[in-house]
Amino acid sequence: MNSLWILLLWLIVVVFGYWVYAKWAAKNVFDVDPGRATPAKMYMDGVDFMPANKNVLFGFQLNSIAGAAPIIGPIVALQWGWLPAVLWLAFGVFFIGWMHDFSSAMISIRNDGDTFGALGYKLISPRARKILLTFIYFYLLLIATAFGHVITSGVSGNSSLPFPLLVTIGVAFLVGHMIYRSKVNILSTTVIAIVLIFVSIWLGTVWTIKLSYTTVLVCVLIFGYFSSILPVWRFIQPFNYSSVYVVYFGIIAGVIGIIIGHKPMTLPAFTSWSIGMGPLWPLLFVTIACGAISGWHSLVSSTATSRQLENELDVRPVTAGAMFAEFTISIIAVIVCATAFADKAAYIQKVGNPVGIFVGGLGGAITSLGLPLSYTNALAGMMIIILALTIVNLVFRFMKVATAELLGDAVGIAKNSHIATIVALVITFLLVKTGTWLYVWVLFGGANQLMASFALLLITLYLVQKAKNYKIAIYPMFFMYITTVFALFYTAFFKLIPAALEGKKVFGNYFASAIAILLIILAIILAYDGWKAFVKYRSGEAKIAAEPEKAAA
Repeated sequence: MNSLWILLLWLIVVVFGYWVYAKWAAKNVFDVDPGRATPAKMYMDGVDFMPANKNVLFGFQLNSIAGAAPIIGPIVALQWGWLPAVLWLAFGVFFIGWMHDFSSAMISIRNDGDTFGALGYKLISPRARKILLTFIYFYLLLIATAFGHVITSGVSGNSSLPFPLLVTIGVAFLVGHMIYRSKVNILSTTVIAIVLIFVSIWLGTVWTIKLSYTTVLVCVLIFGYFSSILPVWRFIQPFNYSSVYVVYFGIIAGVIGIIIGHKPMTLPAFTSWSIGMGPLWPLLFVTIACGAISGWHSLVSSTATSRQLENELDVRPVTAGAMFAEFTISIIAVIVCATAFADKAAYIQKVGNPVGIFVGGLGGAITSLGLPLSYTNALAGMMIIILALTIVNLVFRFMKVATAELLGDAVGIAKNSHIATIVALVITFLLVKTGTWLYVWVLFGGANQLMASFALLLITLYLVQKAKNYKIAIYPMFFMYITTVFALFYTAFFKLIPAALEGKKVFGNYFASAIAILLIILAIILAYDGWKAFVKYRSGEAKIAAEPEKAAA
């Protein structure tokens, strides 16, 4: 089958998903109101609440939600064949993904920028707040572990990446200063950032730097520390905005390269219902998260983006638009990898290094534009590492917030940003060094999709309470919840624990399996409390504990 047919399916999903379904839901389900004051304007503090231009915020949102998952997930899932991956990506983003991201931002905006901990308290119960925060913390720990390894292995294995990464970090500080301190025109700032970053990528192919795995891991954790404690305008937002142009170029060049090359899909469309990782259901639906539906997006949309949106009309282009852009990244990953390998066995042997597979696949596709292979490989490598770093940019910040909300009242030191962040960094270091990455990735995927089901639960309860059409959220919620609980159970009892018993990375695998079991227990309790709240709202026996929504300013 020619890869151009996959691009045609991508186009249909984006056009009808974004311009038809998403536009209808924004108007008819959420009553988007451009006259309503947003939390970013009402509570502007220059730290978390900060109104941002929608174009800047789109780059922030895309880089923040994407990470490397929309690339790595499909690469790993191709072991089942490219057809299951493509179908899940298309149906997932159309019916669940964009709606999940958009709605997570909307319910936070309509509740003064509240995080999911606060929303769980209001919409479900005080106990639900503690359960949700506990779940979020360990879920974030799995994210940090999974992406910490991806970045570390990718950079330590590619000597052309350290130099441009250092330049990109420096450019982020420069962009933040130019926009918010010197008030330089955003167009001029953007041009300067793009030139510096793309020139540094070329120089990186000449000025190579070889670093060890442990050295890179420590550098990644230091990066996470400063991302956690600095104001959002100082580093996180400008880093995501300036570096996203590498991602934009990778997307556009990848699509053009695919069209010019129009190669056939050489990997099998379908291999078998069960592979070495396990059965297609439930594991495919947690192996591919970003690109279809991802719980991480709900945290970004509700904890970060909702506090920067300056107009409700911006929510659809920023959140739904970024979700469909991420879907595009996943489709590109499927095509460039499924057309680069003709031998399934050879592909499976390399699947433990997804960064290497993507760099070779996308780098080869971009050479159709006449660029040298050394530069295209460096661009592809920068694209996936930048996407992964944007996760690190936020994950420790979110862990810091979860720690303060969960333990702050009982343990005063938990409110200390530095202490909370350092504890998270140390645990992440131990898990990265002692865990089995492929199993941790599936475990992260299960926790990630379970987080999505919790977000859909909160969205459902909000819509029920407001007498809106909650069916767009509740059916996806049931599917995600059932699938991910089974995926966590399978990974813990059939993969992680047996691996530990065989003496394979004992500490990391036992610790990871314990996290999986804890998450399952928390999920069952939260589902019970959520169902009780749903029944009460439906029967009209109780009213929401949240304060009434503020009138438009």
